[in-house]
Amino acid sequence: MESGKKDDVQKGAQNSVKDYFKIGDMFSYFFRVFKKTPEGQPKPNINLRMMHGINKISILMFLAGMIYMVIKHAF
Repeated sequence: MESGKKDDVQKGAQNSVKDYFKIGDMFSYFFRVFKKTPEGQPKPNINLRMMHGINKISILMFLAGMIYMVIKHAF
């Protein structure tokens, strides 16, 4: 059990600043969430659909805020 803790500490020590600014996972989630479910697959339950809906709203609001900040500081 202690060896698992040591591995976690070592993995954390190997992270660089570049690892903290990876945004590939966010973009893959962004495109996955906005895709329709293919026919033949069951729709997720209402709780999961609501969670993804709230995430869509928060992603769009974040992007709108970032665009606003860029425009505000540029002009």
